[in-house]
Amino acid sequence: MLHYDVLVVGAGLSGLRAATVASRSADVAVISKVYPTRSHSCAAQGGMNAALGPDDSWEKHMFDTVKGSDYLGDQTAIEILCREAPDEIVALERMGALFSRDPDGRLAQRALGGALFERTCYAADLTGFVLLHTLYEQSLRHGVKVYPEWYLLKLIVEDGVCKGVMALDLQRGQLEVIRAKVVIVATGGYGRIFRKTSNSHSCTGDGMALAYEAGAILSDMEFVQFHPTTLYGCNILISEAARGEGGYLLNNRGERFMDRYAPEKMELAPRDVVSRSIATEIKEGRGFENEFVHLDLRHLGAAKIEEKLPQVKDIAIRYAGVDPAEAPIPVQPGQHYSMGGIRCDEWGQTNIQGLLVAGECANVSVHGANRLGGNSLLETVIFGRQAGQRAVELARQTRWPKLGPQPLAGVRAYLDERMPGQRGDRPGTLKREMTGLMMDKVGVFREEGELEEAVAELKTLRQRYEAIRLSSNSLAFNYDLVTYLELGWMLELAEVIAQGALRRTESRGAHYRLDYPGRDDGRWLVHTYAQRSDDGLIFSDGPVSITRFQPAERGY
Repeated sequence: MLHYDVLVVGAGLSGLRAATVASRSADVAVISKVYPTRSHSCAAQGGMNAALGPDDSWEKHMFDTVKGSDYLGDQTAIEILCREAPDEIVALERMGALFSRDPDGRLAQRALGGALFERTCYAADLTGFVLLHTLYEQSLRHGVKVYPEWYLLKLIVEDGVCKGVMALDLQRGQLEVIRAKVVIVATGGYGRIFRKTSNSHSCTGDGMALAYEAGAILSDMEFVQFHPTTLYGCNILISEAARGEGGYLLNNRGERFMDRYAPEKMELAPRDVVSRSIATEIKEGRGFENEFVHLDLRHLGAAKIEEKLPQVKDIAIRYAGVDPAEAPIPVQPGQHYSMGGIRCDEWGQTNIQGLLVAGECANVSVHGANRLGGNSLLETVIFGRQAGQRAVELARQTRWPKLGPQPLAGVRAYLDERMPGQRGDRPGTLKREMTGLMMDKVGVFREEGELEEAVAELKTLRQRYEAIRLSSNSLAFNYDLVTYLELGWMLELAEVIAQGALRRTESRGAHYRLDYPGRDDGRWLVHTYAQRSDDGLIFSDGPVSITRFQPAERGY
């Protein structure tokens, strides 16, 4: 059994930011299902928002974020996010992050959707990659112990207190117990629940599902962001930076069709607006092959594309055979981000003592019903830092927890029951059915009949899942087992998403109901809380923090 003051699960930006802060005053370890620099944070391209310009301010950044959230974001948390952004940019730069600069040597900033100003700091279109490597270097510098390819299997929660975790070291095929005074879950999103997603294959919602099983509250899971521009055919992200630098969206008539949907912001309207606009163009026959539209960068010129958008260029050439300096890029909406997650306060604290969360798996609700580009990287470092600071305080006040007898016994029995003895569906078969179902019936547009069908079909998939038995009883590099476990967690979350979407009878941000096209503040200006019980999934409403900006019509 291993022992650490603070254990961080997940080695993306939020996890490493929490670990680097906590490691200055506590014994800290990180477990990660992938090597840290392969965490999905490295795929973030566009940049990180901070009000640095002479005419900009954190209050204006806050207003854009509140409005972008369709007024569902908690304004107490949004104020922290926006007020502290400039200092965090400086802190990251002093750690060694190489941000792009203007010719005069100042930090360069670009515009992303829903913003009044050019306030997004960036490192070309490799911002997440640069920041992830910077924070991994810092974690090594501060002596953080990292366990790569360790899979979280269970949170050890006894009497409402989180006392550690159970994990699988995939390389050794060994089950491990790690005792900790404080556990920080920073495991990212669940994008692989959907067939078309920009998320990496590791984004299967593990931490969300396991926290939910342990008694944590999930919040606002019906709000799923679909990025407007993922590459047709593979759905790799084509950064919003491409539109921030001046790219056009064109339909099969050659029209810049965003003029019909957001005449003031055009291509730089918020993501939910642009995604629905593209989906509408395709649905009404103005797309190409009834599948995609064009993102045209040719007018930017080869030199600017090479300087500002080198990764976009490489992705387009490598995966679509298109040089964006010479031809438009085929793009379509794809799942990109979860606004919902494990409910927590501004310090990452959940309803379970000793369990903190940060990053995309958390719901401190700075994004509400729709996240603005440039705010996700910012959230990871701001609230990763907050969680790290609070973890140290809690660890100082907490005695080493005593674990119940044979903590691994339940996990061992669960695994032994499922292997060996091949029968039932293959996990991959059910996964393909689930992802297609979620994309088709719980996607950009939703309506009651399809959502009811999705809920019913997910229950059937869950029954078929429980009947699966695996062929091998080895734990070492057993990726069939990994796929099986991840599928179970995704099915758990898919049910919460679909039922939450069916329950919320309005349209707000990324949640768009064809049968309820209007926003209903009288009934639905509330957070959705979902909690597991012996009787199944229980929903309730939670209050929204409104301080500076009262809800108003959201127009662009």
